[in-house]
Amino acid sequence: MRSHDIGRWAFTLGDDADAWAKGYDDSAWRSVVVPHDWSVEQEFSPECSSGTGYLPGGIGWYRAHVALSDLGTLDGRHAQIVFHGVYKNASVWVNGYHLGSRPSGYARFSFDLTEILSYAPDDDLVVAVRVEHTDLSDSRWYNGSGITRHVEIQVHEPVRLAEGTAFTTETADPTEAAVRIQQVVANDLAGDVHVQVRHELVALTSGGSHVVETEVHVPGGGTADLDVRTAVASPDLWSDTEPGLYRLTTTLAWPQENGTGEAGYRDVVGIRTFVFDPEVGFSINGEPRLLQGVCLHEDAGCLGNAVPPGVWLRRLLKLKAMGCNAVRMAHNPHAPELYLLCDALGLFVIDEAFDEWENPKNKWWQGHNVYPPRHQGYAKDFPEWHERDLVAMIDAHRNHPSVIAWSIGNEIDYPNDPYASRLFDEMTGNNDANKPVAERVYDPRRPDMRRLTGISNRLGDIVRRRDPSRPVTVGAAFPEASSRTGLIDTLDLVGYNYKEHLYAEDHVRFPDKPLLGSENSHTYEAWRYVADNDYISGQFLWTGIDYLGEAHGWPVHGSPAGLLTVAGFEKHAWHLRRSWWSEEPVAYIATRPIAQGEDAGATRPFWTHPLRREWGTGAGERLEVLCFANGEQVTLTCAGEEIPLRRDDEHGYWVAIVPAQDAPLELQTWRDGAVVARDELSPPGPAVRIEAAPWVAPPEVARAVEAIGLGGDTVVQVECLLRDEHGNVAGGDVVVTAQVEGGELLGLESGDLADNTPYSSTSRSTLDGRLVVFVRCSARTIVSLSAPGLPPATLECTA
Repeated sequence: MRSHDIGRWAFTLGDDADAWAKGYDDSAWRSVVVPHDWSVEQEFSPECSSGTGYLPGGIGWYRAHVALSDLGTLDGRHAQIVFHGVYKNASVWVNGYHLGSRPSGYARFSFDLTEILSYAPDDDLVVAVRVEHTDLSDSRWYNGSGITRHVEIQVHEPVRLAEGTAFTTETADPTEAAVRIQQVVANDLAGDVHVQVRHELVALTSGGSHVVETEVHVPGGGTADLDVRTAVASPDLWSDTEPGLYRLTTTLAWPQENGTGEAGYRDVVGIRTFVFDPEVGFSINGEPRLLQGVCLHEDAGCLGNAVPPGVWLRRLLKLKAMGCNAVRMAHNPHAPELYLLCDALGLFVIDEAFDEWENPKNKWWQGHNVYPPRHQGYAKDFPEWHERDLVAMIDAHRNHPSVIAWSIGNEIDYPNDPYASRLFDEMTGNNDANKPVAERVYDPRRPDMRRLTGISNRLGDIVRRRDPSRPVTVGAAFPEASSRTGLIDTLDLVGYNYKEHLYAEDHVRFPDKPLLGSENSHTYEAWRYVADNDYISGQFLWTGIDYLGEAHGWPVHGSPAGLLTVAGFEKHAWHLRRSWWSEEPVAYIATRPIAQGEDAGATRPFWTHPLRREWGTGAGERLEVLCFANGEQVTLTCAGEEIPLRRDDEHGYWVAIVPAQDAPLELQTWRDGAVVARDELSPPGPAVRIEAAPWVAPPEVARAVEAIGLGGDTVVQVECLLRDEHGNVAGGDVVVTAQVEGGELLGLESGDLADNTPYSSTSRSTLDGRLVVFVRCSARTIVSLSAPGLPPATLECTA
């Protein structure tokens, strides 16, 4: 198979009834690179929806011109165009032929081009795509607008693999693995063919190879199933600690008049077994493992939902460094590159299909819980499209060893949103703030919650028919009721959102059901529920990274729920979580003021008063010092004098109350009588320079990413940090302006969700002295950064 990525497109924002035609003149349109998100190119506006980040949508057209000569020989070949995701309501024309539409913004879909190419009048193949995202309140978070994922044209030989290789590990241990390869061989020729099939598995790390050969008879114009089982000796097993991967190459060979026809296909796969056990939790390859996970949405701040793989790589590595080993794709299938990165890095994945089913949820557009809501979104398409979209998710992702469960829904059982139950009063943690009384009582006129059980059963059957090797789960918001209406009866894995207090009781009620925290708060109490109970497989924090949308009100345009900012910088909570999750030694100091008259000995969770990395000045000011560490002993000193620390066992850190001083604070973490980690906090001075450098992945990671086919990313991430005269992180923030020569400035992001400077601007203020600049580079690109009163910083970047 030959694949041609369509990267460069002509784009216009607005509708044009004639733009589908091959002969339409698009020379005045703007040139863009796909993946592309047009919403983040617009200005924030309070007239837009708070739920989707106060950014506009609209209607946009894309047109690509592909030289047929670039596709190679087409005679007798099968061709198709594959879209990995268009948000949303995509309609596609090729050379003026309308091929069809796809409402979902997340599904991979394709169209057959074979006949159309035979009618091509010239070498210019024109692909036109109309994208409609006019219902801005269609989601509870930001989804972007446009062709937000890659598009490719695939050219296959007349004897080919139909879409979808299924690679499954049936058994595995360090000595031998039994694997299964299921494929469909299609024959576009008029006559029958006898096809020799060769499968080769090559370990990407060790280079070990395994070959199995078989044959299949395929009728003319028909298909034949291929089902191969084989044993692999001494396999390189995939896990979170040693993510061994294989390249599966399938070669088809058949006789033809002038010799032998041949077609080749390549997939990246992994060999592993895993189990969710109702008593002892999760295990990988027979080894117990606690899932220390986070939920993720798709955007990356100023880049919107068109996120380059290198940006995800930087983010995922920071989550891994925190101790994270799992990701829940919230609440829809994500871009294919993200799953490949999870394979390469060793991150377990729960893949999720839907946030709502046949009836819409409340969509907040004037701030969280501000009535009235709107009810736009996927629910209108669910009855017709749910099976195709669910199957599309499974087919796209089932060969990823990282994927360990299929979630068929998130919080579809949320009370009165829209389904109702007489058990409503038993709901705890219903997020009822500001809701009218009518929204907090049972109303029999609403859809009955028992309806969800039948839908869940049907969706579960679809999943198991397509992939019986992974459990079916949901993220349940109202298990007090849904566990009594039958919703979880046929689930293989039960996920609870924020219901840790029900674990013990429901473990007794459902002794055969594995339990999981599918969505959890950041509290120490929520973590101890998992860490102290073997039968809980793990937790998934809401969220790993801040995201656009689900905003509580203007001017804030996103959710600050993450451990990383949308710029990919670590927050204080990242360091605290690392002290709980990571085996690596941790020492980190954060401070916050104590208000006049406030009880200095009061226990306050870290999120109730904003933390900062500031120390010194403020004569007479008392500060609360929070120390995040994971050693056997922790010491805090100032000017050589030890400061008494109190362990806060309720919130999982150490605390001291001290007067502000100009001398630096030093925190030391001890193990086995030695200092294994230290942190120092000095009074910050004003900024005197901008420190800027491109982020670079560690060499071993870069090699792993190259091996799975994600090398060659041309987007460079320039991390900027303000330094004072002593080399410390400076106090205060400045507006940084970026200029790019020989490349393209994609955006500046500080992580400040209240900064509504348009993302198209070349300037943005730092946040806590930090900023990241995204640049698409060529062979030689010069990035210049300037700020009032500071010397400019200039650096050269290469693709």
